[in-house]
Amino acid sequence: MKKVVKKIIGPKKYESLRNKKNSFLKNRNVKGSYTFISNKKNYEKLCIILAGYKPFLFQTIFDRIRKNVPNDVEVCIVSSGIYSEELKNIAQKFQWSYLYTKRNCVTLAQNLAIKEFSKAKYIYKLDEDIFVTKGYFETLMKTYVECNENGEYKVGFVAPTIPINGFGHLSVLKRFNLVEYYTNKFEKPLYAAGVDRMIESNPEVAKFFWGEGNFLPTIDVMNKTVQKDKFNYVACPIKFSIGAILFNRDTWEDMGYFKVKNGPCMGVDEEQFCTYCMSQSKAIIVSQNTIVGHLSFGKQNKTMENYFYSHKDYFDI
Repeated sequence: MKKVVKKIIGPKKYESLRNKKNSFLKNRNVKGSYTFISNKKNYEKLCIILAGYKPFLFQTIFDRIRKNVPNDVEVCIVSSGIYSEELKNIAQKFQWSYLYTKRNCVTLAQNLAIKEFSKAKYIYKLDEDIFVTKGYFETLMKTYVECNENGEYKVGFVAPTIPINGFGHLSVLKRFNLVEYYTNKFEKPLYAAGVDRMIESNPEVAKFFWGEGNFLPTIDVMNKTVQKDKFNYVACPIKFSIGAILFNRDTWEDMGYFKVKNGPCMGVDEEQFCTYCMSQSKAIIVSQNTIVGHLSFGKQNKTMENYFYSHKDYFDI
């Protein structure tokens, strides 16, 4: 159909109309009321943190980020559809920026933040239940650059190894020789995401990966172990949960920004990004030299909130 239209109206006219359409769609994805409390430094590296709905994690999460974020990465806390005085104060204390939107739409909030930081070439994105570890930022950047310049893939985005993750949990089990134990206690581990898998639905599995039973060490010890391993990354062939990723601004531009739809748009960016990577032959690259923590998935959340309170030593840096 596109070829027919192009033939009828001519290639120049077709290109002009296509550019106008793309511009219209992009502008629609950044339309919304928001407040931006700026502490911009115009660095080439930006970290946006989606936060506001799990305040019990704020102290631990932001303490970890503050201690591990490099000096050449600026930070912006982003709240979708909510204003938090506590988050504003955290941002001011650490000389970060804070952006919050009137509408609760996580894709819109991210788009607006990225647009505000027009000089940012590389964007780290973190969810508020991700526990970063030492070397996380540097390792992802090294992996992105090395893979992009010398590897066998075009990079879509780069992610760390995450224990509570459809792809990452099997990597962790293999690295720490626990595949057989996990299989006998829970289920056969697969590189697979979804609520039908225990990694996303069973609270006992989440506890196990946070150290219950002392089969696995803390995330900081696990991370220290893999940091010493030979430099390595793998391509993820399944849908990846994008709670902690690094991507290039050009990629975000090429996608037409994250899609803004009706409702809070939870999961829209993940589906879009993974689909984009597949359709454009760009790889989802997972570093095997950095491990970060993820508190839990939806069905595990309430149990793991209580577990967080009672096992702070597993979570604190």
